[in-house]
Amino acid sequence: MSVAENIVRVRDRIAAAARRAARDPDEIMLMGVSKTFPVERIREAYAAGLRVFGENRVQEFAVKADALRDLRDTEWHLIGHLQTNKAAKAAELFHAVDSVDSVRMAEKLNASAESAGKRLSVLIEINVGGEQAKSGLAPSSDELEQILRGAPRWENLKIHGLMTVPPYTDDPEGSRAYFRLLRQIRDSIAARGLPQISMAALSMGMSHDFEVAIEEGATCVRVGTAIFGERAKT
Repeated sequence: MSVAENIVRVRDRIAAAARRAARDPDEIMLMGVSKTFPVERIREAYAAGLRVFGENRVQEFAVKADALRDLRDTEWHLIGHLQTNKAAKAAELFHAVDSVDSVRMAEKLNASAESAGKRLSVLIEINVGGEQAKSGLAPSSDELEQILRGAPRWENLKIHGLMTVPPYTDDPEGSRAYFRLLRQIRDSIAARGLPQISMAALSMGMSHDFEVAIEEGATCVRVGTAIFGERAKT
């Protein structure tokens, strides 16, 4: 199947999952995870109507960015772990960083966004499965609380929700409890009414489990393989 046909299929699946959850499909943003895929595939997705893309690495996207500058109405999200020494480049290249997981990173991004003359949208990454190999904050960590409390002083950041990558299971249902946990964390933060914090966004769900994520409240699903095909093995 072509990239365009894949996007139609994914959108149909999003709509069906939304209906099962009595939700409006228009509330759910489809992000094409274009990491490792060439510019030509991204252009195919753009031609098929996709406008939001996720990349994992600053250096990889820096190479692609020049060739994609004419795609004016796209949103580029950094969804992979960000090293603090690449914060300035990330603020320059991306519209959003969906993987903030430390106070230091928030401070670096805020300063970098100010230098770039922009207000950067960010999500806080939560490690719902407690996996040591993954980045993200523990749900009840002191650092999460520090980020929430620190938001008013980061005038160039717009914190508007949470992101997670749950432990992988072959059965999509294995992700449900983790997605539900992230929604509960989001709801508990939102109920506090903290200044300069919005908890409107829940970025969760990938190619194999995005329908379960939608049923549990996802507002953004990050889909790579189901749109672009299998990635080359390295």
